[in-house]
Amino acid sequence: MIEGLAVRLKEKRQALGLSRKVVSEVIGISASTLADYENGHIEPSLKVLMKLATLYKCSTDYLLGMEKELPQAVLDVSSLNSRQIQALKIITEGLH
Repeated sequence: MIEGLAVRLKEKRQALGLSRKVVSEVIGISASTLADYENGHIEPSLKVLMKLATLYKCSTDYLLGMEKELPQAVLDVSSLNSRQIQALKIITEGLH
């Protein structure tokens, strides 16, 4: 397991005020899978890690513990409706 990954994933999501449901809908996984990532039971694939980094506006290096600094800019998606969430899904699908 990658040391600290689970903690950083959970902290970033909570710092942005996002629910597991919203994040999972945007990146196309189940909320229970996201919970498993955040609890350190499993690790995300590279594709999912890239989507999470994009959504959280941080680098994959930060999530993996290779960078200590957080970026200054973040994207707040907590007030998006389902149509807007769907649009974000389309954008993040372009990452694979």
